[in-house]
Amino acid sequence: MTAVDEQIERRWNQFHTWGAYGLLAIGTFLSAVTGDLMMGPAEWYAAGALVIAALVLQLWHGPRRGRRVPSRRGVVYYVLRWAIAFVLTWINPFFAFYAVTGYFDADEVIPGVRRQRLGLFATSIVVAGSQSGGLPFRSWAQVAVFCGLLVANNALLMAVAHLTYQEEQRSRERAATIEALRQALDENASLHSQLLVQAREAGVADERRRLAAEIHDTIAQGLTGIIAQLQVVANAPDLDIARTHLARASDLARHSLGEARRSVHNLAPVALENAGLAEALKKTVADWGERTGVRAEFTVTGTAEQLHDEVSATLLRIVQEALSNAARHARADRVGVTLTYLGDEVILDIRDDGRGFDPATVPERTRTAGFGLDGMRARAERIAGSLTVESEPGHGTALSARVPLVRHD
Repeated sequence: MTAVDEQIERRWNQFHTWGAYGLLAIGTFLSAVTGDLMMGPAEWYAAGALVIAALVLQLWHGPRRGRRVPSRRGVVYYVLRWAIAFVLTWINPFFAFYAVTGYFDADEVIPGVRRQRLGLFATSIVVAGSQSGGLPFRSWAQVAVFCGLLVANNALLMAVAHLTYQEEQRSRERAATIEALRQALDENASLHSQLLVQAREAGVADERRRLAAEIHDTIAQGLTGIIAQLQVVANAPDLDIARTHLARASDLARHSLGEARRSVHNLAPVALENAGLAEALKKTVADWGERTGVRAEFTVTGTAEQLHDEVSATLLRIVQEALSNAARHARADRVGVTLTYLGDEVILDIRDDGRGFDPATVPERTRTAGFGLDGMRARAERIAGSLTVESEPGHGTALSARVPLVRHD
């Protein structure tokens, strides 16, 4: 509730609390001034007693603190006040000022719309009796005037009551709508908090997967290459061949160490530090062919463009992983890598003539899986790309990664 609303509510409380006292005082004053309208001392005494009774009744009813809730106690108060006002108005028509209070609070003290309308009608009888010259009636003409005033008063009252009821109904609907909106905002705030937590957890999980994949592509593959070189050294027939393979093992160790450090700091691979993707892939394929003894070729088609660092790093990692898999599983004699710039896409094809495999036998991808085919597919999907695998036992394997062509800023 705003400050303005609180002020309006406070004014209504004052009006409903002191209004009845004020109207009773006005009625009493005017009746005293027009004392000749009363028949004699008995009516004076009766009027005095009823005024005191009205004061006691108002004190019993108490001050208004916020809108009252209709109740039986309220009905008793309304009926007693109407009875006192009726008798006082019968004694002197000016006491109808006190009866008018029945117009103001029928909806607050009487439960039910029909009962409230009945209360208003009863109050209008007293007011119309006063307006027609006082009770009891002294002529048929007065009766006619009374009936006319009663109809007019009730028509006016019913119209005002109907409009007031509609306005209150709309206020309740607006309040319900505001409450529903507040609850919706609270729910949205709660959902927003949950989404932030989930996004944070997802970010942590993505970073963990990225580091795991990078370590696999650098340290694990480097160690595999080192082990292979050392195995050759162990069986080398002469010292020169052994030294050659030891030098390759040392180069692999240094390269893997550098890549691991760059992965931790989320930097681009060493191969992309001073070269474009095509040059980096060409060197990677050539080094791999020299190291494994497999004939490897690299081809570029289309118009080469400077790609975004993330796209270049992703395609390079896919090639590294594919070549590593070929070395370990394919037993291929030839491997071909083709980089194609095709409009808004970049396509990377890796083919070998190895023993192949049945893609249907590859286990389903899981959340914990992250290497091999799953790792390559995850890397492509991370930049809105895709990876397809075509292979058949005895007929080699073909991988195709398609990613959006995002140019370097």
